[in-house]
Order: sequence, then C-alpha cells, then structure tokens
Amino acid sequence: MILAHNILPCWFVILQVKWKGKDLFDLVCRTLGLRETWFFGLQYTIKDTVAWLKMDKKVLDHDVSKEEPVTFHFLAKFYPENAEEELVQEITQHLFFLQVKKQILEEKIYCPPEASVLLASYAVQAKYGDYDPSVHKRGFLAQEELLPKRVRNQIFFLWKHIIKYFEHRGNTQIYSLMIDSGRSLLTVQNKKGTELLLGVDALGLHIYDPENRLTPKISFPWNEIRNISYSDKEFTIKPLDKKIDVFKFNSSKLRVNKLILQLCIGNHDLFMRRRKADSLEVQQMKAQAREEKARKQMERQRLAREKQMREEAERTRDELERRLLQMKEEATMANEALMRSEETADLLAEKAQITEEEAKLLAQKAAEAEQEMQRIKATAIRTEEEKRLMEQKVLEAEVLALKMAEESERRAKEADQLKQDLQEAREAERRAKQKLLEIATKPTYPPMNPIPAPLPPDIPSFNLIGDSLSFDFKDTDMKRLSMEIEKEKVEYMEKSKHLQEQLNELKTEIEALKLKERETALDILHNENSDRGGTSSKHNTIKKVPSLLAFTDQDIH
Repeated sequence: MILAHNILPCWFVILQVKWKGKDLFDLVCRTLGLRETWFFGLQYTIKDTVAWLKMDKKVLDHDVSKEEPVTFHFLAKFYPENAEEELVQEITQHLFFLQVKKQILEEKIYCPPEASVLLASYAVQAKYGDYDPSVHKRGFLAQEELLPKRVRNQIFFLWKHIIKYFEHRGNTQIYSLMIDSGRSLLTVQNKKGTELLLGVDALGLHIYDPENRLTPKISFPWNEIRNISYSDKEFTIKPLDKKIDVFKFNSSKLRVNKLILQLCIGNHDLFMRRRKADSLEVQQMKAQAREEKARKQMERQRLAREKQMREEAERTRDELERRLLQMKEEATMANEALMRSEETADLLAEKAQITEEEAKLLAQKAAEAEQEMQRIKATAIRTEEEKRLMEQKVLEAEVLALKMAEESERRAKEADQLKQDLQEAREAERRAKQKLLEIATKPTYPPMNPIPAPLPPDIPSFNLIGDSLSFDFKDTDMKRLSMEIEKEKVEYMEKSKHLQEQLNELKTEIEALKLKERETALDILHNENSDRGGTSSKHNTIKKVPSLLAFTDQDIH
C-alpha cells in the first residue's frame, strides 16, 4: 500500500488484513505528529471517481484492489470557516497551505492575478528568507512554479512585483484567505439534464453555473437545512423553511451521492462543533500553541536585540574607521601646510636679504652723488656759460640725489615689510608644527567604557553562563505575552484591511501589464463581481441567502 501527499514523499506500508480505516489513518497522523485529525482523510480513486476511506470499515472491505498496491492520498477533507482561529498546529497550517497552493496552481481554486502574485511573494519569502540582492540574482526563481498558467499568460515581467513584496515576513493572512475559500466541487444535473456544480464547504451547500464558479445561483446554509438524503442517483435537499420548495438534483453515479452525503455530514458536524465550547483536547492544543507562540515571540525578541546590538557595533566600527580616515587626511593636510609654510618662509627670507642689499647699494650711490655735487660746487667757473652749465649740472645732480634718497627710503620700508612678513611666516610655521603635534598625540578613537544598558522592565532577563543561556520567566511576562496574543487577534482585522489595500495597489499596477485578450471567463466574472462590491465572498453569499432562496424550483430547473 502506498501513502502519498501533494508535496510530502510517498510512504510504502504493509497493511495488516484486520486493519480498519482508522488504524491506517492514525498511523499517518502519528507519523506526522498531527493532532487536528478531524480536517483530514485518506482519498483514493475508484473508476475515475474520488472516494474517501471510511474509518469504521476494514480497509480491504473497500472497493480497492486486493492484489496490486493501492495509493491513498492524505488530504484535507473538510475546510475551516476561519483558518486563523481554527488551525492551531503549525503542521496543520502547513498541510493546508500546501494543498491550497497546489489547487491554485492547478486552477481548481480561482485566485485573482493580484492575489496570485502576492501569494507567490509570500511563498518565496517563506522559502528563501529576506531578499538579498547579492544572493538572490535575477532569474533564481526561473525553476519555481509560483503562478497559475492563466496568470502567466495574462501578465508579463512579474519579477519586480514578486520582489516588491519579497521582504514581507510573519504575515499569513493571505494563506488564511486562500484556505477559507476551500471547498469541494462535484458535477450534478438538474431534472432537465443540465449540468450544475455542487459546492460543499464549511458554511453550507451552494449551486453554481459551470461557467461561473465564483457566484452561487442558490445557497443552503447548514443551519437552514432540515434534511439531506438520496435515493439511487437522486439527491434531495429539504430546507428548514417548509415554504421553500425541496431542491432535487441527480448525479451520474450512486457512488457520487454517497460521497456528497459523506461530505455534508462531516461539514455539518464541524459546523455544529464550532458553535459549542471547545473540547478538553482542543483547549489543551490551543494552550500549547499559545505557549509555543509566546516562546517563539521571546526568541524573536532576543534575536532582534542581538541583531540590533550587532548592527550598533558595526555602525560604531564604521564610525571609528571613518574618523580614523578623517584624522589621517587632516594629518596629511597639516603636513602639506607645514611644508608650504616652510617654503614660504625661506622665500621671504631670501627676498628680504636681496632687498636689504639693494637698499645699501642705493644709499652708497646717493652718498657718491652728494660728494659729486659738493665737488662741482667747489669748482670755480669763470664764464657765464660755464656758470650756467654748472648750475644746470648742479640742478640735475640735486634732482638725481633727491630721487636716489626717495628710492633708498622706499627700499628700506620694503625691507622692513619683508622682515615683518618673515616673522609672520615663521609664526604660522610654529602654529602648523603645534597642530601636527596635537594630531600625532591625539587618540585614534575615543575610550570606550561600554556600560550595558539595563533591559526594559517588561522584557524578561536572561543570563549567559558558559555556553548555556538561561531565561527567568515571570508570571507577569506570561500574562503580558498572553495579552499581546489576544491583542494580535484584535489587530487581525486591521492587518486584513492593510492586506486589502496592498491587493488593490498591486491590482492597479498589474492592470497596466494585463493582456486583455487573454482574460478567461472567470477573470471577467471576478472583475464584474469586484466592481459590484465583491459578491464572491462566502459570507456575502450567506447574507444574501433569504433573497437567493426566493428562487423557485423552476428558476433552477
């Protein structure tokens, strides 16, 4: 005997002759560690018809081969009304997710393009973790089957839309929405032989047109059904309100009617069970789930703190490296300024020396001119012509002597100014050397005396001894965590609203990429329903039951 699941590997089991269906089913549940067994069953195929293994009947008494190996598929037989509230164990949530994902990819469950892309992004997030451009190169999802073929044909270049939501984490609302839409669809005929689709789900029975699996033509909630029965291939639904006509339809095989009745009984039992107090087993599982959730939340907080400390240490290291590099640049600039100051001082000293020598030379020439003037005056010139010439020479000598004196004075002032500039340059050189000395003696990073900040009083303390990590749990901590878990339920509606806004935003972006000529009939119906306000919702349909039940039998037949 072969046991299989949509994703899990196949198991080969040697079946004992006396085993009942419950024995085989319990073996699978124990192997998986599954406790929420009432949602699941073992499915097999008889002559192209699906059937479920009965728990109270021997396996070999079913219509299965006694010689060749028989394959049973471990699948979800019944779906919850609210997956967020009802699915307690992680293994249960995972099995439902795998099954619903497979049904969406095989287009057994209709999923709008924007929801398909968002669901694919969450699946990638769960499998690959946070998006890292250095690791997750373009095309690494090429081998992944993430979207239904219908969506791939309508929209091109979806990479950026999947990456856009790649960094969402810890959000399972989209999974819950998909699981809540789970149902069993079977083909039936009305009295005229027209094919219809019968949907059986957690809220009731629904009749669909084969071309429109989104909006039921009529619905029968479980609390408004008085009786369900079949006779041969005819199936009868008797509403609780006797004023409403009895609804009848036919199936192709008697085996199909047995399957419908089995699904109806199971879903109705779960419907009534949800409206009663939880059993002791369910209460225990929910308590364990809350404890596990609290433990994981504390672990996430611890990891978040460690990550924050590591990031702060890395930022401190980067800051120190930046400051060290900056100080090196400042030291280099100070050295260059010192070298320029020394060169300037040398040039000014050389220029001052040259100017001083020029001033001395001019003073010497002025003295020689004065001596020449005195010698000329002493010379007696007898004639008037010689006297006039002599006066002219004397005048020229006086003018030349005056110019020489002025030039000598100007050179002397310039020499004094150069001496002052030289003194200022040497003072600048001294200040540059002092600044360089201060940079050389300055520490490269500030002394660090890390004093660990005390943890907030609302975070449980933990001690690290050797390689072991011990936590001190307090009653107040557990109460606080319980309050946080209850608060998460209140925040669920707000998160759902945020998710709807994401879906609307993504839908707007995808509309620009859609190939309208490739839209299917279901896509057109879904868009029409969305424009009318989402008539595809199960709960909206149930709210409209009174008006739907007003249809006469002639409307359906």
